[in-house]
Amino acid sequence: SSRVVEIQSQMSERAVELLGLPEDRPCLLLDVGCGSGLSGDYISEEGHYWIGMDISSAMLDVAVEREVEGDLLLADVGHGIPFRPGTFDGCISISAVQWLCNADKKSHSPPKRLYRFFSTLYTALARGSRAVLQLYPENSEQLELITAQAMRAGFTGGMVVDYPNSAKAKKFFLCLFVGASGTLPKGLGAECADGEETHQAKFTNERTRFRNAKGKPVKKCRDWILEKKERRRRQGKEVRADTKYTGRKRRPRF
Repeated sequence: SSRVVEIQSQMSERAVELLGLPEDRPCLLLDVGCGSGLSGDYISEEGHYWIGMDISSAMLDVAVEREVEGDLLLADVGHGIPFRPGTFDGCISISAVQWLCNADKKSHSPPKRLYRFFSTLYTALARGSRAVLQLYPENSEQLELITAQAMRAGFTGGMVVDYPNSAKAKKFFLCLFVGASGTLPKGLGAECADGEETHQAKFTNERTRFRNAKGKPVKKCRDWILEKKERRRRQGKEVRADTKYTGRKRRPRF
C-alpha cells in the first residue's frame, strides 16, 4: 500500500541521514534486506550508488521490474556479507535484521547467524564508516541479543530511538561505527514533557549481563525465570502471574 511505501521511504531517508555521509562525493552503500528497492531509490536520488541484498527472489524480481539503479544480490545475510574488505562507505537496512533472530531451520542458531552477519559486515565496511539498521525488535531480549553480537564483532555505537514516547511513531535505529567511534546521534522527538532529553541507550564492549555465550539467560536470573514460566504457560500448566518481584532476591534480614 502507498502508506507502507511512504513509511519505508521516510525510514530510508532517516537511515541515510544517520550515516552522516560526506557531502562532496558519491558513496557506495550496502542495503541489507533491500526488498523491491524502495530505499535504493532514495539512495540513488541522493546521488549515491548501492548494492542490495535480499533473501527473497520474488522481491528482487520486483526490483528488477522497477528498473532500480542498484546492483542486486540474492543471498541470506545470516551466511555473511560476501564482499571484499572496505568495499562500502556505509550500510543501511530497513526492517530486516530482526529476522535473523528467528531460527527457521533446525540448524539455525540466531546468535551465530547474527555474529556471522555483523563480523563480515564489519570487514566489508570502510574504516570510519557507519551502518544504520532500522529494526522492529519483538522484545528487549531480542534487542540485547542483536546489539551484543554487533559489539562482539567489533562495532561501537548503540540504539537511536526516534519518538520514544509515541506508540505509533517510535522507531529503533541501531547506529554502528567501524573503527573510530563517533558520538551517537540524537533520536528525534526524544525531549520529555519537561524539556529534558531522555538518555540514549549506550552500548559498550562489556558482555551483556543476562546472557551467557550461547545467548541463553544465566540460570535463575529474572529473564531465565520468565522464559521458563512462559514455556510452562505454553504447555498449558498453571503458572503464577509475573510481578515486579519475580526473580528478585530477598534481603538477607528475612
